[in-house]
Amino acid sequence: MNITDLLSSEQIIRGGLLLITLIVFLENGVFFCFFLPGDYLLFSAGLFCGTGDFNVSIYILLLCVWAAAVGGSALGYFTGILLGDKLMKAKESLFFKREYIVKTRYYYIKYAGNTLIIGRFLPIVRTFAPLLAGIIKMDARRFMFFNVLGGTIWVFVLILGGFYLGQKFPQILNYLEYIIFGFVGLTSIVVIRGLFTAKKSTKNVG
Repeated sequence: MNITDLLSSEQIIRGGLLLITLIVFLENGVFFCFFLPGDYLLFSAGLFCGTGDFNVSIYILLLCVWAAAVGGSALGYFTGILLGDKLMKAKESLFFKREYIVKTRYYYIKYAGNTLIIGRFLPIVRTFAPLLAGIIKMDARRFMFFNVLGGTIWVFVLILGGFYLGQKFPQILNYLEYIIFGFVGLTSIVVIRGLFTAKKSTKNVG
């Protein structure tokens, strides 16, 4: 399987439940895997499960993907804790200043719940939000609460949404590419808007 296959939800689903679970875990927890499919992979898996083209129990699919999403974000959080210790000791440069961590901490104090729940539906944000939570040493119990809640909403909404449509309208498979383009376009717009909002929210923080 090459890199193009890893970007195709249909190819991943053909690889089976184990591959889907691994991709979700990596995309949620390993920062250099942010490019892997997330939203449309979950929706597509539910869709194929609903049409019967993916022969796995919907309950097993939900459980495996949920565990991968929550476990992946937990990995990102603890990776952030390790990186945070190193960053605080690192020499400041053009690309890194400790004020960036201060601003991030301020943002998380104010918006942590929204970031970790709504951010689940946003590519890139989904991967880096847990990492940043770890870097600023967000309380672990608070992080896990939002991690589990956000992961549950994300997994169940997308997989069950796809499953329902697959059962009721199996012909929707003919339009899967358009659905994926819709996911990518919509989430890209939201991510860009979110970046501008975050910049405005923290620009006056010292």
